Amino acid sequence: MEETEHLKIQLDLMQAALDHINQGFTVFDSDLRLVAWNRGLSDMLDMPPDIIKRGSHLEAFIRVNAERGEYGPGDIEGKIARRIERAKLFEPHFFERVRPNGQIIAVSGTPLPQGGFVTIYSDVTEERRRQEKLERTVEERTRALQQSEDWLRLVTDNIPALIAYVSPGPVFRFANRRYADWFGHSVASIAGRPAADVVGEDLFAELEPHINHAFEGNAVSYEYQRQRPDGTRAYMRSTLIPDMTSDGRTLGIFVLSLDATEQKQAEATLVQSQRMDAVGKLTGGLAHDFNNLLAILMGNLLSIGRMETPLDKSDLDKKLTPMLEATKRGSDLIQRLLAFSRGKAIDPQTVSLGKVLISAGSLLEGSLPSAITLETTVEDCSIGARIDPTQMETALINLAFNARDAMPEGGILQMSLEDCHIAKREADDLGIPAGRYARVAVTDTGTGMDEETRLKIFEPFFTTKNFGTGSGLGLSMVYGFVRQSGGAITVDSEPGKGTCLTFFLPFHRVAVSGSREAGAGRDAEPQPGSGELLLLVEDDPDVATAVTDQLKNLGYAVLRAASVDDARHLALDLPELKGVLSDIIMPGQTNGLALAREIRREREDLGIALMSGFADWSDLAGHDRECEFPVLAKPFADDQLADTIRKILSRANSLEHVSD
Repeated sequence: MEETEHLKIQLDLMQAALDHINQGFTVFDSDLRLVAWNRGLSDMLDMPPDIIKRGSHLEAFIRVNAERGEYGPGDIEGKIARRIERAKLFEPHFFERVRPNGQIIAVSGTPLPQGGFVTIYSDVTEERRRQEKLERTVEERTRALQQSEDWLRLVTDNIPALIAYVSPGPVFRFANRRYADWFGHSVASIAGRPAADVVGEDLFAELEPHINHAFEGNAVSYEYQRQRPDGTRAYMRSTLIPDMTSDGRTLGIFVLSLDATEQKQAEATLVQSQRMDAVGKLTGGLAHDFNNLLAILMGNLLSIGRMETPLDKSDLDKKLTPMLEATKRGSDLIQRLLAFSRGKAIDPQTVSLGKVLISAGSLLEGSLPSAITLETTVEDCSIGARIDPTQMETALINLAFNARDAMPEGGILQMSLEDCHIAKREADDLGIPAGRYARVAVTDTGTGMDEETRLKIFEPFFTTKNFGTGSGLGLSMVYGFVRQSGGAITVDSEPGKGTCLTFFLPFHRVAVSGSREAGAGRDAEPQPGSGELLLLVEDDPDVATAVTDQLKNLGYAVLRAASVDDARHLALDLPELKGVLSDIIMPGQTNGLALAREIRREREDLGIALMSGFADWSDLAGHDRECEFPVLAKPFADDQLADTIRKILSRANSLEHVSD
């Protein structure tokens, strides 16, 4: 009796505990009859009290729900039967049911080892409402974010710039439409792709050092060029900004690129304008030099013409040697002047700065007043820099003429070259990295400048010259050239003490051949021919006669043709012909280069060389810079002619032996 009472007390305690759970609870046995429950069941599901008792069958509970419409409209008995059949399977189950009053009940059933099952009923109405509200909030914010991204995309796609974001890898995470179009991709296809795949392996190799520098936390600016599908060159100016956290980590880099092609073209036009201005200043001095050269030629020719008796070889050499030297110097001056005046697009290359200074000095000789002494000091011709040599020459000549204007009574103009090491403090002041540099100094003993003028000389359009005599662009162009080449420029000047402008250009060592070896070939006796038959194509009879005499003196037999048609017939109809020497610029529709290619297609065995008196003949030959034939620049000496003819005949002979 005591044990029964004790058991009842324990059951009452357990029931009280179950009644305090805020979930409904039922236990059905293997016959689907109610064994245990709690008050939460009736509170949550509003079940009639008369069926919530031990021994009630599950069907009674299901029938109440079905009749109240909690399973929806339809066949009530069928709904009851199907649920009883599923319950007899005693399988784990979970589902949520929405009651007609909107309450959401989660039902979780777990089978018991001896049959029957325990079921937990949870009211999840508030939880589901919070979840729905959260989902609506997320959806609204996602929509707002998408709208924001759409606006951002709209803005970035219409900005006239290339914009992208690159994460470590480097991998593209974002690119606007212009950026994608620039590299031939779609906006969607760029995201997630490695940078090397997007920009191409060759360009990536050029850009990778800049990208790595940016990922180290540095803002980087640089320029690059690439070829468009239509073959034209395009120039881009890019800036990389690191995306950094407060603790110094770089999450990625922002990329901003601008098309600088038109600016480059404008710069090239301005450089050419400055170059032509310098050419105009050089012309007077060169005219003086040419008059002296012509005086040498005319004087010796008149002297020979007046002689009544023939000259012996020794006396004739005394007359001819200065005439030949004069023609060589005249040819060299013309070539230098034309090359300087025509120039090229900005074309950085590693060159000997000493050679550039010497070349500029030779152009300036005779162009400066006799009261000004030009001194060019080059300690080491192997001191080089990666620059555009034509721009460098232009800069030096502009500075020389500025110095000339500052020395109206005469003085000394010095151009010097040496290498130096710049320590960090000085480098920071100059705005360049510390290291080894080539130092080019242009110094004059002129009037000098006061502090106010010195601070303004690199400003565009600033000039101290009279109105109409100076553009004010010369020194700004010099400054731009030096900075573009990775260097710096300083000005040291005081009134009455002259001026010194100094370039600092990143140092590069270049190989320079010795002058003795370089000139050895010119001093050697030309190697004669063996009577080989050559065709000379030249429309100017006087030039044709002179070149014919040169070829005959070298031991060759010569046929002459004054037109392309005659040359074509002779070259194709004479099997004994061994070589062709043709002028490039010929009258008619066909130039010498086209003729040479036509002959080469029909007669592979012929040696072919070309000649021209133009400094840049390719512009007159259909802009064709890819010439597969040797080209002689007129006028040429016997040794140059002999060397060229020997090479083309040697090639023809080697092909003839192969065919045999």
